[in-house]
Amino acid sequence: MSTTRITGRYVIGFDGTGHRLLENGEVVYQDDRIIFCGFGYGGQVDHEIDAGNAIVGPGFIDLDALADLDSTVLAFDNGPAWRCGRVWASSYVEQGPREVYDRNDEDFMKRYAYAQLLHNGITTALPITSLLYREWAETHDEFARASDIAAEMGLRVYLGPAYRTGLSMIRPDGRFDMHWDEARGLQGLDDAIRFAQDYDNSHKGLVRAMLAPDRIEGCTQELLERTRDASAALQCPVRLHCCQSQLEVDTMEQRFGTSSLALLQEIGFLGPRTLLPHGLFLGGAQARRENIEQELDSLRDSGSTLVHCPIVFGRSGKALNSFSRLRQRGINIGLGTDTFPADLIRNMHAGVMLNRVQEDNAQAVSAADFYNAATLDGARALGREDLGRLAPGAKADITVFDLSGFHLGQRVDPIQTMVMNGSGSDFKTVIVDGRIRVEDYRIEGVPYADWHRRAQDQYDRLRASYPERTHLHPPVEDIFTPSFAPLRAGEDQ
Repeated sequence: MSTTRITGRYVIGFDGTGHRLLENGEVVYQDDRIIFCGFGYGGQVDHEIDAGNAIVGPGFIDLDALADLDSTVLAFDNGPAWRCGRVWASSYVEQGPREVYDRNDEDFMKRYAYAQLLHNGITTALPITSLLYREWAETHDEFARASDIAAEMGLRVYLGPAYRTGLSMIRPDGRFDMHWDEARGLQGLDDAIRFAQDYDNSHKGLVRAMLAPDRIEGCTQELLERTRDASAALQCPVRLHCCQSQLEVDTMEQRFGTSSLALLQEIGFLGPRTLLPHGLFLGGAQARRENIEQELDSLRDSGSTLVHCPIVFGRSGKALNSFSRLRQRGINIGLGTDTFPADLIRNMHAGVMLNRVQEDNAQAVSAADFYNAATLDGARALGREDLGRLAPGAKADITVFDLSGFHLGQRVDPIQTMVMNGSGSDFKTVIVDGRIRVEDYRIEGVPYADWHRRAQDQYDRLRASYPERTHLHPPVEDIFTPSFAPLRAGEDQ
């Protein structure tokens, strides 16, 4: 067994109830487990890491981790979503959707995305990819390869292929409609169950299984009920995107005459293994205060976790209302990235600001509250008391956040400085399961320049495919307009 001690200006230890700030502290790990966190370890060590002017902390837990070449950023200045291909044109559905990427593309984008997560101090990830460029859903075999890639990269993951029984589409006259294929959706669930049976707790425990039905409006009640039962039988988490759009609210009202959370409560879907991004649209079509209060009570009482992704919705002018209020109510809230960059520190900063604006109160929430959400509360969502903390018995998932950068300015408090002035690019060292995965800002064996070029080429092909899926099929330059009118050599100014 190999024993390593890390010392640093600040160590974020855990006292059994919460994080504590240890100045000039140390953390010691043996193989994949932490054996000491505090001051003056008296045992023998084989290796020493002097982190210097840094925060030695637990790895972050990303409950909605970007795992592809992000398509949501294409809508940043090009909304609304249906105008830029984020709702399929009915003609595309009728002609037969296709896979935009081949197998090599799919594997590469996961490898690329997992590297991004590690660089941002994320040691446990529940990956998510878009189904917009898929023929229908994800597969067992694709995720078998994804599990191998995660193990190769050294990222701790909860994996499961996404599946659905339906999807939203837009008719030529602008009406929104649904397309259904229940048999295909139920087969997708069977595929996901088979993956869980084959790969849960594989690769020495780095890979665990989850169930990942797609957006709630694309799920029949039978699919949801079977997913509920499978999660209970497999004892694995289930993540379901819901309460995230007005289109979802309207669709659920038409189909069920109720809201997303009310339906989930009615069928017994909510529970300690349930993770729900994003929680923005509560109360259903009427959104009366009484309905919202009942939904919040059901989240709290069931032990479900709400997954908060501040940046991806902040970019479209929306925000959870509010993180602090729901947290004070007793609802567990973890964090997710769900967009590029896969940077939970930037999400913490955005989350703090959005929360304070929502509450019109600068004291409503703190940097520490969001740091807890990225660590302890994420671990609680997964039922993992060995993650999200530096304490004896916990997994050796450890990060070193460098405080020596000129761009960080003057230190206020280490965590406040991290959240206000830092970003994921300040993680110098990332350790997962006791193995160094990022060292001196680099992942060994990653050809960064080559991957950057390859990712851009793949992304350009994705962008070029948008007209076939977009309402009325405009040319790509009309879907994604430049910030400024281009001027080329030889043209009149």
